[in-house]
Amino acid sequence: MPTDARAAPRPPLPASILSQGPNLIVSIHAALDDEQLVRLQRELLERVGRDRSRGILIDVAALDVLDSFAARTLTDLAYMAQLRGARTVVVGIAPEVAMTLVRLGVRFPLMQTALDLEEGLTWLGT
Repeated sequence: MPTDARAAPRPPLPASILSQGPNLIVSIHAALDDEQLVRLQRELLERVGRDRSRGILIDVAALDVLDSFAARTLTDLAYMAQLRGARTVVVGIAPEVAMTLVRLGVRFPLMQTALDLEEGLTWLGT
């Protein structure tokens, strides 16, 4: 049976990545599945090098849940970005999400958190 050598196009991520000065601003619009999280991680790391970004700001305000895989993926992203010369800040964590993350014992050792976009950009130095 013949197979099509071309891969099916991937649907767009429910997230947008914008460049603002030396930073990448990521707005996650809806919950991402595991494959989408890994894809976002890869795209961000590529953009850090291509755009010579010094910071990544990830806005999770639209999320009402952040599971342990997502938290670990963001933590790994922060470490990988740091190895590439960029800092990471996550903004917009809802109170319920913060409580759940603490109860799960999730830590963000290499990632800063901030209340909102403005505070996050201040932390990144813009």
